[in-house]
Amino acid sequence: MLDGRLIAVLTATDPVELLERAIGYTRGVLAGVTDDLLERRTPCAAWSLDDLLAHMSDGLDAFTEASRGHVDVGLAPPATTTVGALKEKACILLAAWTSPAAVTARLGTLHLDSGLLLRVGALEITVHGWDVGRATGTGAPIPDALAADLLEVADLVVSPTDRGVRFARHVSVPDTDPATRLLAHLGRDARAWRQIAPTR
Repeated sequence: MLDGRLIAVLTATDPVELLERAIGYTRGVLAGVTDDLLERRTPCAAWSLDDLLAHMSDGLDAFTEASRGHVDVGLAPPATTTVGALKEKACILLAAWTSPAAVTARLGTLHLDSGLLLRVGALEITVHGWDVGRATGTGAPIPDALAADLLEVADLVVSPTDRGVRFARHVSVPDTDPATRLLAHLGRDARAWRQIAPTR
């Protein structure tokens, strides 16, 4: 049985529409990526921009696969990822969930609700898009409305056990705009990266 908080998140916005907004934001940010920037550091500690793009590619594949009801948990082989390939995969992902073959997806022994899965996908796509923008120094901020919707998702799905594993520790920030609060919840200090982000 779903608790009230989860039900509220699952009914707050249409998940495909949220995914579309996330993809639209990140596709715009990817326009700032050029080959000479691939070794730049990112807000994801120990990942270069090239590493981050490869991770994003793998994530897009997994979320697309989930539309068919199953996600392979095996390790993906490392690969060089182009911006063009990422944009194409994002379009394939959105098309797959416009008419999905399944309403739940199996990940190992877990069965995931598609609405929650899509919201997590939108969260990952958006925040990694912001990461890309900080690495290139050319990225736009996350729109407030998108950040506010995703903050509800992040509050629900990021637990204390995720800290130090999937996410860094929460960053203390003033009660400010939704994007800064969202990034802080996911261990990113938007203020620091605004000051030191490299430019071309």
